[in-house]
Amino acid sequence: MATLLHIDSSPRAASISSQLAAAFVAKWKQQNPSGIVVHRNTSLDGISYLDEATVDAFFTPPAELTAEQKRTLEYSDRLVDELLAADVLVLGVPMWNLSIPASLKAWIDMIVREGRTFAFTDAGVAPLVPPGKRVFVFSARGGAYPAGSPLHALDHQEPYLRAILGVVGLTDVEFIHAERQSESAEAAAEGLACAERALGQLVT
Repeated sequence: MATLLHIDSSPRAASISSQLAAAFVAKWKQQNPSGIVVHRNTSLDGISYLDEATVDAFFTPPAELTAEQKRTLEYSDRLVDELLAADVLVLGVPMWNLSIPASLKAWIDMIVREGRTFAFTDAGVAPLVPPGKRVFVFSARGGAYPAGSPLHALDHQEPYLRAILGVVGLTDVEFIHAERQSESAEAAAEGLACAERALGQLVT
């Protein structure tokens, strides 16, 4: 049975990134009526930030974990299991201060784990997430950051997400950006319409 993991990261009820992600999920449900959707909003669900106990447990060999450390890892394990079980990952991501919300980074810190989603080898980093998963990222941005533009170098959202998702083996990633959302009403509407047209052409 197909499974989709839907991760939003905006706390706003009128979030454009969440709106686009939800539209894609609705389209996916139509094409996968028996599919399973697991939804989290990192800003609203209280995703835990890394603390010393969790970091220590991450770097303790499995055979040496104490009972307390195993309990500490249960939360991260649950998030990793959700990712590993999914065939499709959908991210709703507003651009905040040129990058991503801290709560989404907290989720990433919980699922990018040595021994579970990646491994260090003599040849470098080896992904452990099974191949074949597709990722769709829907973002909302105040400005526009196309290649060749003066603002392109300030985009720390898409390059970061591509890099960190690639570490665990998620390389089939498509981005849909609703840009110019902080400009005039006309510019914001056109940016959203452009994103909606691109969404409509996606093959789920």
